[in-house]
Amino acid sequence: MAIRVWFSLFLCVLALLGSVSYASESEESEFVVTLDHSNFSDFIGRHKFIVVEFYASWCGHCKKLAPEYEKAAQVLSQNDPPVVLAKVDANEEQNKILASEFDIKGFPTIKILRYGGSVVQDYKGPREAEGIVSYVKKQSGPASAEIKSSEDANAVINANKITIVGVFPEFSGEMFENFTAVAERLRSDNDFAHTSDAKLLPRGDSSVSGPVVRLLKPFDELFVDIQEFDVDALAKLVEEASIPTVTVFNKDPDNHPFVIKFFNSPNAKAMLFVNFNNDLIDTFKSKYHEVAEQYKGNGISFLIGDVDASQGAFQYFGLKEDQVPLIIIQTNDGEKYLKLNVEADHIASWVTEFKDGKVKPFKKSEPIPEVNSEPVKVVVADSFQDMVFNSGKNVLIEFYAPWCGHCKQLAPILDEVAVSFEKDADVMIAKIDATANDIPQGTFEVQGYPTLYFKSASGNISLHEARFEKRGAIIKGRTRGDFEVL
Repeated sequence: MAIRVWFSLFLCVLALLGSVSYASESEESEFVVTLDHSNFSDFIGRHKFIVVEFYASWCGHCKKLAPEYEKAAQVLSQNDPPVVLAKVDANEEQNKILASEFDIKGFPTIKILRYGGSVVQDYKGPREAEGIVSYVKKQSGPASAEIKSSEDANAVINANKITIVGVFPEFSGEMFENFTAVAERLRSDNDFAHTSDAKLLPRGDSSVSGPVVRLLKPFDELFVDIQEFDVDALAKLVEEASIPTVTVFNKDPDNHPFVIKFFNSPNAKAMLFVNFNNDLIDTFKSKYHEVAEQYKGNGISFLIGDVDASQGAFQYFGLKEDQVPLIIIQTNDGEKYLKLNVEADHIASWVTEFKDGKVKPFKKSEPIPEVNSEPVKVVVADSFQDMVFNSGKNVLIEFYAPWCGHCKQLAPILDEVAVSFEKDADVMIAKIDATANDIPQGTFEVQGYPTLYFKSASGNISLHEARFEKRGAIIKGRTRGDFEVL
């Protein structure tokens, strides 16, 4: 659950998400293989390496990806050996068991399946054709590239990325095999290489002959030497060393992979937002780095974000630019803790107060409406408990976004249904702007808009069909933005 929450937040940080309908696939599509429940296992079982997109017919992001995915499939079909790209409509009822098996929580989700599906990894590459081709080619090749020359080193090692290089006197034995096992496990996140000549590497002791694993990175101490070769322990050390003490979020695309790592971390997330053009920016960075060093390994990850690049985060948290510099900590249970207009010298003491449990959680909420007389009642975070949980009514509630096209289409239909039940004291039709109000954690899972939940008077909550009949009309609410009127 935590990873899904943070992945959703990262999408908000990068951009505001729109909601558009997903048109049917072009009949001209030939290179992306369509799979479903009837042929999936057999087809996957025949391939050592295959890429599968799980999509939904209503998903706007899927629609944007479709032509790029098809172009990439065409190019990769000419690869030696050919690489197959496939797709599954995970929103189809008959395919939902596949979506559950592969833990599909949002769309599009792309998985890399190896060795007949026995190894499953998340696709973490680009979403445009050229980038897909480049990433998939790399993923389908050896997990670790051999460095035999300076040219090889220059081709593999990028000064702006992390590269993990195993230095071995010979490429055999248990330690080398364990290194390659870790490379196979973590290859979707990092570049791996191996060499017998440390002089070819740009940093670190050039006289070592190994075995040693040297992690080269563009931040903090620039390299780390690891001499642990237990597979699980080595993988953990590599992952820990791959996260900056303070992750920088700005418009530099080289920083984005580290931002993803930050949000995928199981730790609480501390985020300092400040104008990078501020005269005191160096002071803020220095003080913040000191705090991050102090709490390193204590369950908090730290990020500093430039206001100009963080508009998505500001909308997600309901913040305003005149409140910066500000620091916000969000825990994996969804609680948020906020300090507005913070001074650099006060960051350390505030984080200490948070760790000591002395900071009260922050809840994002629109004001409770003074007048709420329309048929569809407006719910906000501060009124959610009273209106939804404690009302004693059967409540159909829509979670919407103001910019969502489907929500705008649904609005007059929801109004009509609300009018039909206006005189029924046991029924309430309601809506909440899910972009401007915090949603109670652990009860409602909203991954797209509009999402409809039905809370019965007895307290049962369901995301399944909620039906209200009037003059023969039935509104059928489904998950993540799909609805129809019969």
